[in-house]
Amino acid sequence: MWEILIGEPIATCLSPSVYDMICKLGFEVRENCDISSIVTQNGEVCWKKITDCMVYTESAQGLDHRESVRLLGPVCQAVHLYLSSLPKGQFEVQYTPALQWTGVPELFPEILDTLRSLESPSISLSLMKLTSCLERALGDVYLLIGKDCPFLLRDLLASEELAQVFGQPVMDVLKVFVGSPRGLNLRNVLWHGFAAPQEVPPKYCAMMVLLTAGLGQLLKGFLRQTNFTLAHRPFVTLTSVEDLIVFPDVTSEVLSVLEEVMKKSTFILKIMLPYWEVALTKLKSHRFADCAILLLVQLETGLRKAFAEVNGCPKRLLTAESTALYTTFDEMLAEHLGDGEINQLPLFLGEPAMEFLWDFLNHQEGPRLRDRLSHGEVSLPEFPKEAASQLLAFSFVLLLRFIDGDLLAVCKEKAAVRSLINLAATYVSRCHPASQLKKQVLSCEGSIGAWPLLPLPEEAEREPVRPEGDSETDACSSLITEIVAELCCHAPQTHRAAHLSGPLPPEQWPRLLHALCSTPVRTLFCPRAVLEVLAVLRRVTAHCRLVGGQVAACVELRRRQWEDRSLRSRQRRNYLRLARSMKFLSPMLYLILLLIVLELINIHMVLGKNASEYQQYLRFLKCILQYTENVAACTRQDRNKWDDAVRLTHAALLKIRTFFEKKQMLMHLAEKSTSKVV
Repeated sequence: MWEILIGEPIATCLSPSVYDMICKLGFEVRENCDISSIVTQNGEVCWKKITDCMVYTESAQGLDHRESVRLLGPVCQAVHLYLSSLPKGQFEVQYTPALQWTGVPELFPEILDTLRSLESPSISLSLMKLTSCLERALGDVYLLIGKDCPFLLRDLLASEELAQVFGQPVMDVLKVFVGSPRGLNLRNVLWHGFAAPQEVPPKYCAMMVLLTAGLGQLLKGFLRQTNFTLAHRPFVTLTSVEDLIVFPDVTSEVLSVLEEVMKKSTFILKIMLPYWEVALTKLKSHRFADCAILLLVQLETGLRKAFAEVNGCPKRLLTAESTALYTTFDEMLAEHLGDGEINQLPLFLGEPAMEFLWDFLNHQEGPRLRDRLSHGEVSLPEFPKEAASQLLAFSFVLLLRFIDGDLLAVCKEKAAVRSLINLAATYVSRCHPASQLKKQVLSCEGSIGAWPLLPLPEEAEREPVRPEGDSETDACSSLITEIVAELCCHAPQTHRAAHLSGPLPPEQWPRLLHALCSTPVRTLFCPRAVLEVLAVLRRVTAHCRLVGGQVAACVELRRRQWEDRSLRSRQRRNYLRLARSMKFLSPMLYLILLLIVLELINIHMVLGKNASEYQQYLRFLKCILQYTENVAACTRQDRNKWDDAVRLTHAALLKIRTFFEKKQMLMHLAEKSTSKVV
């Protein structure tokens, strides 16, 4: 595979006009700018000097981004020299109060240290972190006036709400730096991995620091005038990362191998190698967010290189012009290209690698690391080590696929390396709706399985109970036994071979559920119909889980009240109805879970239904959903409608049996398909 990315060394990923905009245009005007015209002795930003650099076209009052960047060049240079020579203590005294509005004022002294170090990769990293925290803070300001905060920084900067707070000329300055592909567009060029370390002038990072402080000064005046209080939205907690831990922590042995592989892997552009080196340094120094940011950006760069090669579109490696879209993760990880052709990159990488990338980047119930980090939604100091470690291990295995065979053989001599390769090759999705449904089913089964641990008090066993409803309860039990027996016949042969001589006993149902949940289900690029069915099945399972929890909570409460003798006569009878209802509700919920899992493992058979059959099938599933919703309502502690639950269950069982007899379940279609092949 490594040969596919061998070619002429790439000097830049910036298209000519973008390179000119970022690396040349701001250096054309060679005049010294007096810093006192930009910043007062007390650190107040003189916005007029900056906004006077904005040039507007005659038509439609649009910004002339190129000319504005030219005029801003000397201002940025003066600011860079000023901040680089400003004592750290003075910076903190003058600017920390004005940076409080960002919610992360501690970030800016670090950026100041980076500016003084002149380490190009770290300056790029600082700009990425600055733009993400700025975007988050501007969203908080937007919410002082507006309601639904725009997702994209571009739309946020174009909003009337922010113009009301800061003034339109100030917003135009921000557009030139980070808000438009016609300007410097620093945020997107960096976060999408187009800019090499040496291509990011430090003076733009310095200018962004000063602009952020100046925005804080303007905001202070606005808040004083309006009596508003700025509230920061809470950071997102990356809870789902724990479910995604596949690789062990990267050891020092593996890191030493990785350091050698980075120099030889054709996946890495040589101009980008410093980013990879800093990523490892950040991991070693426990700066896990910094490590993850650099890895994500460089994964996008390397995958874009592979994408352009395998799809025969080398120009897509470069930044797009303002009239076209960038080639980003969204397009690279899609099934089809923009012209409808098959995207060759997923075929090139293979399903395990694609599933990993989708889990970490795209799935709504995954951590969506790139989105969370680039939009400032997570706390950088609290970024989990596990997330950075998983990204690094995956990246390492990916790099190994782009080295020559001799070096790969040497690397594989180490057991730790072989282990990582094997784990990567067997990765399956954890965050896809189908995977989440399996997780829900097992959680629900665990809840129902705990019911036998909630016995009645001894006195309750002797309490007389009226026989009303017993005939319907018996009818439910009979139907459940019949339908479960049918369902078991449609389980894969490997899961039912031991029970062909008779029906599966109830105590074996949990084991069957667990076995079925271990059955692989194809999840990459699921069609819309599959996702719609999964959505309904997940809602059904969620309500089953709700019923399981409500019944357990009700049993616990009533048991305590029984033992305390605080239940009235009617409540005692209701408690006994609850106990009786559990005897059929438990197998009924197991039946539904079994039905759901059997449909799940055959989920792609839904594509074989025509439009009419598909709608009938959806209506059937929604009938089950309606049943679970109604039972959830009946089993609330403030309702306790246990007799109603019996009637609802009997009616639902009849509908399930009727639809089952039509042989239109997905498990039926799978068997028909198999029989045709045979």
